[in-house]
Amino acid sequence: MMLLLFSARAAAQFSLQNFHLNFFGGMANYHGDLQDKWFTFSQSKLAVGIGGTYDLSDHVSLRGMLSYGHISADDKFGSHRARNLNFTSRIYEVSAGVEYYFTPLDEHVLTPYVFGAISLYHFNPYTFDSTGKMVGLQILHTEGEGFIAGRPAYKIYQLGIPFGAGVKFSLTENINVGIEIGFRKLFTDYLDDVSTTYVDENTLLAKMGPRAVEFAYRGDEIKDGLPYPPGGTQRGTKPKDWYYLAGFTASFRIFPKRDERMDTHGSRRGYRQNDCPRNVL
Repeated sequence: MMLLLFSARAAAQFSLQNFHLNFFGGMANYHGDLQDKWFTFSQSKLAVGIGGTYDLSDHVSLRGMLSYGHISADDKFGSHRARNLNFTSRIYEVSAGVEYYFTPLDEHVLTPYVFGAISLYHFNPYTFDSTGKMVGLQILHTEGEGFIAGRPAYKIYQLGIPFGAGVKFSLTENINVGIEIGFRKLFTDYLDDVSTTYVDENTLLAKMGPRAVEFAYRGDEIKDGLPYPPGGTQRGTKPKDWYYLAGFTASFRIFPKRDERMDTHGSRRGYRQNDCPRNVL
């Protein structure tokens, strides 16, 4: 009986007008061994997304998102030019979480918000050889992942924790635009295929072949470059990598909300709530 009452109450509160279709467009970048700045437009690439939200209340919404980002970094733009490494990776992400609005959009033109979520994402770092041919890095095990003790092979499908903030601006009761930045807490340090120390050159050569040695260290490709470093020499740092998306958002109520009002001729017409002045914040 209690279950039936709860189901009836939930159905009564459920409204198709609470669904919004959301779009995102902007840039993607990352923080790691080849990019040590926490936020920068340098070397950033395209990011896009599509998703939806469902309003639980004036302050809380559920959100889901499919996102695509393109990240890339090169030592020639950083502080480790002698290492001469670079990578590129496409990021595919699906996430689900919650948004919290500090002020209701139905009553204010502008509202700041924060969000938190959990995501499943796919990455696969690659580079290019001297002839311009694409070379996948994960399968080369450039730091001995998978065959050196204490260095398990990294997976290219992983969980992440997106979180961030934004501001939404209400154009009408059914359409809003805004800006958003979201960081991703990750559990891998191999987003860029760089993490810890160089594996011994002869060990890597015997196990994975000359291609792995070639892309584990590329300092010998530049003028006056040094040969492959001794095994155990620092190649990267241990803290986990991050990536982030920043850009513009647009949201459309899937089933437009209209209040029924009588016009001067006695017929019913649609009335937009935001035809009346609203607070900015």
